[in-house]
Amino acid sequence: MIAAQGFRDKTVAVFGLGGSGLVAARALVAGGANVLAWDDGEKGRQAAAAAGIPVADLSSVDWSDIEALVLAPGVPLTHPEPHWSVAKARAAGVEVIGDIELFERTRARVSPGSPLVAITGTNGKSTTTALISHVLTAAGRDAQMGGNIGVPVLELAQPDEGRIHVLECSSYQIDLTPGLAPSVGVLMNISPDHLDRHGTLENYAAVKERLVSASRTCVVGVDDELSRAAADRAEGRGQEVLRISTRGPVRDGCFSRGSTLVVAAGGVETEFVDLSGIASLRGAHNAQNAAATVCVCRTLGVADEAIREGLRTFPGLAHRMQVVGRKERVLFVNDSKATNADAAERALASYERIYWIAGGKAKAGGIAPLRPWFGRIAKAYLIGEAAREFSDTLGSEVEHVVCGTLEAAVARAARDAAEDSHEEPVVLLSPACASFDQFANFEVRGEAFADEVLKITGHAPGQEVA
Repeated sequence: MIAAQGFRDKTVAVFGLGGSGLVAARALVAGGANVLAWDDGEKGRQAAAAAGIPVADLSSVDWSDIEALVLAPGVPLTHPEPHWSVAKARAAGVEVIGDIELFERTRARVSPGSPLVAITGTNGKSTTTALISHVLTAAGRDAQMGGNIGVPVLELAQPDEGRIHVLECSSYQIDLTPGLAPSVGVLMNISPDHLDRHGTLENYAAVKERLVSASRTCVVGVDDELSRAAADRAEGRGQEVLRISTRGPVRDGCFSRGSTLVVAAGGVETEFVDLSGIASLRGAHNAQNAAATVCVCRTLGVADEAIREGLRTFPGLAHRMQVVGRKERVLFVNDSKATNADAAERALASYERIYWIAGGKAKAGGIAPLRPWFGRIAKAYLIGEAAREFSDTLGSEVEHVVCGTLEAAVARAARDAAEDSHEEPVVLLSPACASFDQFANFEVRGEAFADEVLKITGHAPGQEVA
């Protein structure tokens, strides 16, 4: 654990005692702060008390003695309205920050030269974070991966000049990190998402851009207008900007030409690696993830051949186009992390004959943007709250059935796919929805899918799939 620096003998309020919030409270105590922790749920308060964290009802404390409020990223900061703890903090002139801000302040004190790679974007940030970390580790570097993926940042090893922290940053986390200053900042893309928490697309995009605007080197995907404009603004400020694209050449950065990644420097192009034989990097979206990784790792001084070897050995990310089984010709793919249409599009674009399981708690726009890919869908199996809405969108264009539950959908899709004569029909869970109507999170949803697949195949993942 990292002991949070800068608050010794000062009183810090912590609200939201889930994974990262509880870790932040412990890190503050380790750094000598006087912590007052609270959560609206009894479970969180009990967890804090069991960890020896002082618990106090923040609705009734004297805020004039509090130095800062450390807010869990899942708690509303601005929209649809500020949480009551945020309102109290602001009324008392108390700054509101998050756990990554605690990390940044500690990094500035104990090892300001410690490298930090921070990755954000509407889609692709988790895979890119995992891929960068994997390549660095495979190359013999001490890479500490966390943030919005896996381990809370303050549970990682302490900043050190010989250690690289690789952090996935959600828009919620960036909003709570005014001191964010990555060595290399990555912006993958921007499309509408989380507008209930940011109010407008413009607000959401501005938060995302904040990560690269504070970075020494910016790696920016330029295949969407908002990110392209962010790259131009960064270049106008004099920052080093490396552009990545799957749609055409760039002058400085990395782009894909077919299955080949091409590195560009001053307009001079060099073929870098062919991704066609790497199953875990299938699809154009993974070409973008790999391009970002190439730019980041070369910036950090990793040798080209070590980067290529790291790409070749990447096992893929759980719940993101993860192959979880095969029965004869039928492939079963867990893409539970596709919680919006833009993410689901990446999976639909990667397979030719799809038995698609979709639905859950719908997001703005539904699945109408996926219409260009409807021709690849042999049949759709709709689950959760969004089933009727999605049925209306699919209409007569795509054969579909409302299954209600994931268990029923997997069984029916597997039967239908087994009767398909295509060389590789794919049963694909790519919901284009949040999971919260039926599952605690997308991970639980993906694990439930894998469990149902196991009943069908009789083999654990990896035993029957090369």
